[in-house]
Amino acid sequence: MTTTAPGDARADEDSPERRRVLDAARAVLDRTPPGSTPRREFLEACFDAGLAWVQFPEGLGGLGVEPGLQAAVDAVLQSAGGPVPFDLNPMGYGMAGPTVMAHASWELKERLLRPLYVCDEIWCQLFSEPGAGSDLAGLATRAVRDGGEWVVNGQKVWTSNAHKAKWALLLARTDPGRPKHRGLTYFVLDMEDPGVEVRPLRQMTGEAEFNEVHLRDARIPDSHRLGDVGDGWRVAMTTLMNERNAIGGGSSIRGTGSIGSALRLWRERADLRTPVLRARLLELFARADAARLTGDRQRVEQGDRPAGAEGSIGKLTGAELNQDVYEFCMDMLGPEAALYSGYDAAPSGEQRDGADGEDLARKFLRSRANTIEGGTSEVLRNVIGERLLGLPGDLRADTGKPWREVPRG
Repeated sequence: MTTTAPGDARADEDSPERRRVLDAARAVLDRTPPGSTPRREFLEACFDAGLAWVQFPEGLGGLGVEPGLQAAVDAVLQSAGGPVPFDLNPMGYGMAGPTVMAHASWELKERLLRPLYVCDEIWCQLFSEPGAGSDLAGLATRAVRDGGEWVVNGQKVWTSNAHKAKWALLLARTDPGRPKHRGLTYFVLDMEDPGVEVRPLRQMTGEAEFNEVHLRDARIPDSHRLGDVGDGWRVAMTTLMNERNAIGGGSSIRGTGSIGSALRLWRERADLRTPVLRARLLELFARADAARLTGDRQRVEQGDRPAGAEGSIGKLTGAELNQDVYEFCMDMLGPEAALYSGYDAAPSGEQRDGADGEDLARKFLRSRANTIEGGTSEVLRNVIGERLLGLPGDLRADTGKPWREVPRG
C-alpha cells in the first residue's frame, strides 16, 4: 500500500473510494475523449458518472464520497483536456450547486443541478447592493409574501454574468423589524421574470462581465425558497464559504492558473529575461506551489465536512498572488505592456484575449478586482482572525438592533 504524509491530496492510491472515482474518471475519458467530444456531451457524461460534485448523492452528479476526492478527479479530467466547470459557470458550479444541494427540496435539486453543470443554465448571485457590499447583512432589498409567492423590490450590483444568467441566488430582507442578520430569507430567482432588469457596468478592461440588477415587483414561488423564512443568513453562509473555497481552491495541477501565464511568457520571450526577473519569477512560483499544496491539504482534511472558513485562506492568498503575477508580466514586457487590444465593450460582455493569444494586459487590469470580489482582503483577514485563529471580533455598534433602526448612509 502506498503511504503518504497526512494532508497529501494523493494519499492512499489503494483507497477503495479513491480507486472508484479515478476509475470512473478514466472510463469517462475512454468513452468520451474531450478532444473529440462536444463540450456539453462530455459534461453530461461527467454528471452521469457522478463526477460533477463527487460528494453529492448518486443521481445528482455525485458518488457520495468525500469532497476532497474532487481534486483527484479534476486532475485526471483536466489533464486530458477536459473543461473546467468553474470557469464555464462560476456562480453556478462553485456557489449555487452546493447551496441548492444543502438547502433545496429534492424536486428542486433534480430540476436545477444537471442543467447547471452542463451549462444549459448559467447562474448569478444577487447579494451585494449599493449600500451593502462588505456589510452584506445590511442589505435593503425587500421580499414580501403574497400568497404562494414572494414579491421582490430592490437593487443589486456587481452581479457577474447577470446578463446571461437564467437563475440567481437572491438574499432579501423579509422582516425589517429584526436585527439585520435575522430578518433575511434566501431564494432562487428566475432572471427571465419581467420584474428583473439587468444593466451592464463597464470595467476598466472595456468588458462588461458584471452588472447592476433592478428588481421591480419580481415574483418568486415559495417553492424556490431555500431554508426557512428568516434563516437566509445561515443559507448565505453556505454560499459564501463555497464561493471562497471555489475561488481560492485553485488547481491541483502544478504550474497552472495565473503562474502559468508568467511561465509561458518566460519561456516564449527569452529576449526579455534578466536575473532580477528570474528571481522574482522563482519567488512567485514558490508562492503558487505553496498555495496549491495548501489547497490540496485543505481538501483532504475537510473530509465530509461542509466548506468552512478555511477557504478564506486560499481566496486571500490567491487573489494577492494573481495581482503580483500579472504585475510581474507587465514589468517583464516593459513598454509592450502599454499595448492593449482596445477598450470597446466585447459582444454580450464576453471576456476576450488578444489576436495573438493571451492578453496579459487585460489579465493585469482584471486582477485588480481579485482582492474585492468574493470578499475583500480586509473582510477575509477578519474571518481568518476570528474564526480560525480565535482572535476577538470587531466591535459592532448595531448588534441586536432592529434593522430599520440602524442608520444607513
